[in-house]
Amino acid sequence: QVQLVESGGGLVQAGGSLTLSCAASGRTNSNYAMGWFRQAPGKELEFVAAIDWSGGDTDSADSVKGRFTISRDNANNMVYLQMSSLEPGDTAVYYCAASSFLNVPSVTKRHYDSWGQGTQVTVSS
Repeated sequence: QVQLVESGGGLVQAGGSLTLSCAASGRTNSNYAMGWFRQAPGKELEFVAAIDWSGGDTDSADSVKGRFTISRDNANNMVYLQMSSLEPGDTAVYYCAASSFLNVPSVTKRHYDSWGQGTQVTVSS
């Protein structure tokens, strides 16, 4: 199991930017896919972005394409989500996730078996 800790959430005005960080510890190695998911109040957990083990292949939800960028630093066991042009609809708790058996990006939450505690992102209009 990998332990994941997110940071970087906060309150931002619409049009602003935030960068979320996810620090991995425990049984870490570079050969696993990572993802970001989010859950807004009253809504289901939804896929945001994912990245393969090398950082060379990424995937993102249509709703954030062109605005959010996922990246990773395997030397420091970190994953990032750079968010720009934020909208009130991006308000949610954002979760970092890791897969112990996949090394390619996946949009499917059940493919991830380690999850962080989440960080709140609030975008005001």
